[in-house]
Amino acid sequence: MTIPSNHSPDAVVIGIDYGTLSGRAVVVRVSDGQELGSAVHAYPHAVLDTALPTGEPLPPEWALQVPADYLAVLQVAVPEALRLSGVDAADVIGIGTDFTACTMVATLADGTPLCDVPAFSTSPHAFVKLWRHHAAQPQADRINDLARERGETWLARYGGLISSEWEFAKGLQMLEEVPELYAAMDHFVEAADWIVWQLTGTYVRNACTAGYKGMYQEGAYPDKAFLAALNPDFATFVSDKLEHTIGQLGDRAGSLSARAAAWTGLPEGIAVAVGNVDAHVTAPAAQAVEPGQMVAIMGTSTCHVMNGAELREVPGMCGVVDGGIVAGQWGYEAGQSGVGDIFAWFVRHGVPPEYHEKAAATGVSVHELLTELARAQAIGEHGLIALDWHSGNRSVLVDHELSGLIVGQTLATRAEDTYRALLEATAFGTRTIIDAFNSSGVPVTELVVAGGLLKNTLLMQIYSDVTNLPLSTIASAQGPALGSAIHAAVAAGAYPDVQAAALVMGRSNKGVYQPIAENVLAYDALFADYTELHDHFGRGSTGLMHRLKARKREVATTSAPVAHGEAAMAPAPPSGVPAQARKAVDELRQVVADLHRELTRYELVVWTAGNISARVPGYDLMVIKPSGVAYDELCAATMVVTDLFGVLVEGDQAPSSDTAAHAYVYRHLPDVGGVVHTHSTYATAWAAAGEPIPCVLTMMADEFGGEVPIGPFALIGDDSIGRGIVDTLRDSRSPAVLMASHGPFTIGTDAKAAVKAAVMVEEVARTVHLAFQSGTPKALAAADIDRLYARYQNVYGQTQGAL
Repeated sequence: MTIPSNHSPDAVVIGIDYGTLSGRAVVVRVSDGQELGSAVHAYPHAVLDTALPTGEPLPPEWALQVPADYLAVLQVAVPEALRLSGVDAADVIGIGTDFTACTMVATLADGTPLCDVPAFSTSPHAFVKLWRHHAAQPQADRINDLARERGETWLARYGGLISSEWEFAKGLQMLEEVPELYAAMDHFVEAADWIVWQLTGTYVRNACTAGYKGMYQEGAYPDKAFLAALNPDFATFVSDKLEHTIGQLGDRAGSLSARAAAWTGLPEGIAVAVGNVDAHVTAPAAQAVEPGQMVAIMGTSTCHVMNGAELREVPGMCGVVDGGIVAGQWGYEAGQSGVGDIFAWFVRHGVPPEYHEKAAATGVSVHELLTELARAQAIGEHGLIALDWHSGNRSVLVDHELSGLIVGQTLATRAEDTYRALLEATAFGTRTIIDAFNSSGVPVTELVVAGGLLKNTLLMQIYSDVTNLPLSTIASAQGPALGSAIHAAVAAGAYPDVQAAALVMGRSNKGVYQPIAENVLAYDALFADYTELHDHFGRGSTGLMHRLKARKREVATTSAPVAHGEAAMAPAPPSGVPAQARKAVDELRQVVADLHRELTRYELVVWTAGNISARVPGYDLMVIKPSGVAYDELCAATMVVTDLFGVLVEGDQAPSSDTAAHAYVYRHLPDVGGVVHTHSTYATAWAAAGEPIPCVLTMMADEFGGEVPIGPFALIGDDSIGRGIVDTLRDSRSPAVLMASHGPFTIGTDAKAAVKAAVMVEEVARTVHLAFQSGTPKALAAADIDRLYARYQNVYGQTQGAL
C-alpha cells in the first residue's frame, strides 16, 4: 500500500481509546502501523457508583462519570504520547477516537454537559451514564414487552431484547425520574460523538453506536407511535433529543479546531475521524475483519464482534448493523457484562489474607499466584460450576437483573478452586454466545482475543479448549487505540478504506493457542452442567434473582443512616482514587501532613495560612491541605485529594483556597512533584515591595541559581496565581517565586524539596534585607553564580564525587 503523495513518508496519526477507567493515546506511523509512543491518563473521578463528587449518594446499579475527565485525556495523554514518540507534531495528519458504549452525555445545544451547569450539578441524571449503568432495567423491560406486543421488526435485529445499557432505556429513565432535567436537555449524545464534537466543534453521530445502541435500522429509529405508547412525553425523543447527522466509520467528521489544537499540541485543521466503539474499532487492529473471525475484547467486560456476509437473526445478540464494523459487511455484536471485573471482585473480597501475603513475599500479584495454583489442577478437580452473571447477562439472555452463582462449594474449597471456576465460567459464557451464532447461520471459525486479559495464558488456553476453536491474539498492547489510529489514517486519506489500512497497520498473532483434544472433551461435560444452570436460572427460574436484586435496591434506598445520639452519620466522602493508586495516596497523605509541621517549626506561617501539596507519582492527582484548618489539627486523615484541575476526588473537607494554583503548576511543569505556599515575614515583605531578591550570597547561588524572581499580581480564586508561577519559573533556575503583594511559592521534585526551598527563601530574604540596612550589597558575577550552582546541585553532599 502506497501513501498518497500529499502525505510525508513520516506521516503519523493519533489514536485515542477511552476506556472505563482511563484514556490512552498512541502515536502510530501510517506507512507500517508502528506504534511510536503512548501515554495513559487515569480518570481522576474513575466511576461514580456510590456517590457524586459533591457527596450525594447513588442507588445500586448506577454508574456515572465526569466528562471533564475525558477532556483531560486530550490535554495530558496526547501531548505526552507525542513527546515520548519523538515525532514532530507537524507530521500528524489525523486523529481518531473510540469509546465504551453505550455511554451517554446529556448536553445543552452547544454541547455543554448538564453536570457542568450549576443548577444541575447535584443531580445524578446530569452526569455521564456509563455503559455499565444498569438502573434503567425497568424501562428496558417495558421497551421489550411493548416491542414484542406490537411486533416491531427491529427487535429481531437485537436478538429479541433491548439492553438497559442502551440509549432509549437510559433516556426513558431520565424522562420518568427527572422530567425537568429531561426538558432542559437539548441532545442525548453518545460519548463517542461528544468527544469528536469537542475536537472539531461539529456534532456528527457515528453509524456504529446509532445502529447498535440507538436502534437505528434501515435508515430509521423506532417511530413516534411506539415511543408515545411507552410514555406520551417520550414521543419526540428521537426528533428532539437523539436524531442527528450520521457519519460512516472511517469518514472524516471534521477538522481539528483551534481550541482542541491548543489542548493537544497537534496542528489545527488535521482530519478527525468519525467516532467509534472500542470493541468494533479493535477488529481492524487485530486484522480480523473477514466473516467467521470473532473478536473478543476482554477486559473488565467482554465485547464480541464479527463480520458476516449475510443478515441473520441471532438470539441474544446485542445487534447487527450494516457496515457496523467495516463497510460492505454485516457487523454483529454480543457481549458479557462482567469478566475481568469478576476476577477482580473475587481477589478483592474473596481471597484470604495468607494468599495476599504469599503473593507479596514472592513478588507476584494475587491474580498471578491464583493462576499458577489453578494451572496445576486437572479439569473438573475443583468440583465447581459458576455462572458468570455478577454484572448481569448481556448475551444471550440480556437480563441485568441476573446475578452470579457458584455451585459445589464445600469446606475443602480453596481460593484457587473458585478462581479457576470463575475463569471457566466466563469461557462458558463465550461458548454460549458462539453456539448461538453457529446455530443461527453465522459460523464462527476463529476466536481472536484483544484486551488486557490475553496476558493470562491459562485463561487463553481454557477459552480455546472450551470453544474448540483456534485462538489468535492481537499483537498490540493497545488494540482499540491502534484501531482508532487506523480509522484516522483512512479519514486523512492515507488509505482508501479500513480493510486496506488494517492489512498494513494491524497486528495479529495467528493461532497461538490450539484446542487440546482431551481438554475439549472434559470441558464439554462441564459445559453441559453450566448449560443446565444457565437455562434453569436464566430462562426458567429468574424470579429468585430478580427478587434478590429488588430487595437489595429497596434496602439501599430506604434505610436511614445509623444515628449516634441526635446526629446521623454523614455520607461517606467521595472517592475516585484508582485502586492501584491507593498505597501511594495514603503514603503521601502522611508525608504532606508531617511536612506542614515543618512550616510551623521554621515559623513560615501563622494561624491557618499557607499550604503544601504533593503530586501522586504516575497519576493525575495531588494531595493538599484542607482549607482553613489549624496546623495542630492536621493529620494524614484530614488531607484531601484532588485531580490536577482542582476537583475534589477524596476527602470530607474543602481543599485549600490555593488548589487551583497548585493544580495549574502540576499540569504545566511535569517535573514538579511538590508545591508550597507560605506568608513568611521577610519573603512576603519583598513580595509586598514588588522586588526580586538579588543574588548577593553564595547561598543564593547554590540554592536558587540567581535572584529569587518577582511574579505578577494575581487574585486568589482561579488558576491566575498558577499561571503567574509557571510563567515566571519556566525559564528560571529558581525553585521560588515571590508573587507580588502576596507571598512566596516554591516548587520541588517532591514536597520535601519544595519545603526546603520555602525555608531557604525566607532565610535569604531576611539576610539580604539586613544587608541592605548597612548599604547596597554587591551582586555576584554571573559566571560565579553558574559555578556555585553547578557545584552545589551536582557534587555537594553525599553524592558520588563529592568533596
